[in-house]
Amino acid sequence: MADVSKEELLHIANLADLNIKEDEIDNYLKNLQDILNFANIVNNANTDGLGETIGENDQCNVFRKDEVKEFKDNELLLANAKEQERNMFKIPKVIQ
Repeated sequence: MADVSKEELLHIANLADLNIKEDEIDNYLKNLQDILNFANIVNNANTDGLGETIGENDQCNVFRKDEVKEFKDNELLLANAKEQERNMFKIPKVIQ
């Protein structure tokens, strides 16, 4: 695989809207080249005789019915709350 040029790196950085400083270019070039070399190793791995797999096991999601459970010690539950109101956690407003 050919080495990544400085111009290619700067083009990729521009596409990704990254501001790379001049003194960081050599480090980025080395890291990008290492990533591409590893990807090349993975792409060329021998997969003869291997079947296609989707997951490592046959387990599937286990669903349960939602149940309301009453917590007996509300004081303990609210002990770490920054703020509370009417015996509930009070959180900052997230919708304007």
